[in-house]
Amino acid sequence: MEPSQQAPVTLNVKSATRIGRSYSVALTGMKGQMVTVEADIGNALPGFTLLGLPDQSLQEAKDRIRAAARNSGLDLTRRHLTVNLTPASIHKRGSVFDLAIMMAAWGADYAVRAETGPVFLAALGLDGSLQSAPGILPAVMAAVDAGYTDIVVAKSSEVEAQLVPGATVRAYQHLAEVAHDFGAPIEPAPHPGPAAGPAVKEHTAGPSLDLAEIQGQHEARWALEIAAAGGHNLLLLGPPGAGKTMLAQRLTTIMPVMDTTIALEHAAIQSLSEGRDTTTALPERPPFEAPHHAASVSALIGGGSGIVRPGAVSKAHGGVLFLDEAAEFKRQVLDTLRQPLETGKVMLHRARHTVEFPAAFQLVMATNPCPCGYGYGTGKA
Repeated sequence: MEPSQQAPVTLNVKSATRIGRSYSVALTGMKGQMVTVEADIGNALPGFTLLGLPDQSLQEAKDRIRAAARNSGLDLTRRHLTVNLTPASIHKRGSVFDLAIMMAAWGADYAVRAETGPVFLAALGLDGSLQSAPGILPAVMAAVDAGYTDIVVAKSSEVEAQLVPGATVRAYQHLAEVAHDFGAPIEPAPHPGPAAGPAVKEHTAGPSLDLAEIQGQHEARWALEIAAAGGHNLLLLGPPGAGKTMLAQRLTTIMPVMDTTIALEHAAIQSLSEGRDTTTALPERPPFEAPHHAASVSALIGGGSGIVRPGAVSKAHGGVLFLDEAAEFKRQVLDTLRQPLETGKVMLHRARHTVEFPAAFQLVMATNPCPCGYGYGTGKA
């Protein structure tokens, strides 16, 4: 047969490999990066391979996902499943990738409808329930900034995710509900809602405080008003019982209300610091942080092994950092305040990455005139 008469090559489209894809977010401090979750089903021996620099908690997702799929009525494939988290150059931590891995695996098996838009941010329980995870708010912020506005979260994270302007949030209680909405041939059974947890406290300067409660101290009150109006730092010097702490606690009550950008950043810091389901509204009153004079460098500016957490200077972002008994703080601890005071942010360098947290605050320090508390020559020493 001549070349021009060769029979055409026929491709079997059904045998072509399908890659299931979904999206999630990897957090490094407050900075989030979009992660593409790819799943491939091969003909090798049954197994589950997870690639892309996952940490130990993410490696454990393989067993969580299989149990959650079984208890949702839609089993994972029994063939070899390979899941890749890209870009592979950054470390992925935590259980927030569980739902994204599940949807990619189901997509590769034609069990659910493939959609390229949604970002999945939820952990999975063994019973198939969707659970929240630390850092949902900054993760949603990163997704929206990257142009991904369709967000899928656990029901317990719905209010927190909706705080981000521009985000279209879909919240579910159980994995079966997600599978059904994405085209899986299952009918979700009714599931009880999440158990009621402790009441969430708003992050304010404390109980109802008012500068008008202070009698006298006209010069100190005038200094507080100037500091609040101009965003100045302040040093309160006086003997014990003079009212230094009482004055400092009331500075935030006369400061301007935080704008939306600062309030959103502060709420994101709280989401990273306190974990799950704690952020239900954007704060209006500036925060007030008062670390003990025995606080370490890590407690003040942030740090930690593995996952880096924000410190007191970042928790005071947009508000006041109060150092009572300032002379009792260690010198190296006070020296770490230079960078945030000059730049309004903290840069924490680690071997594999650098973490940045916002830390624009007003510093208020209180101290006694001398170690005796009153000052030499007063007759009280």
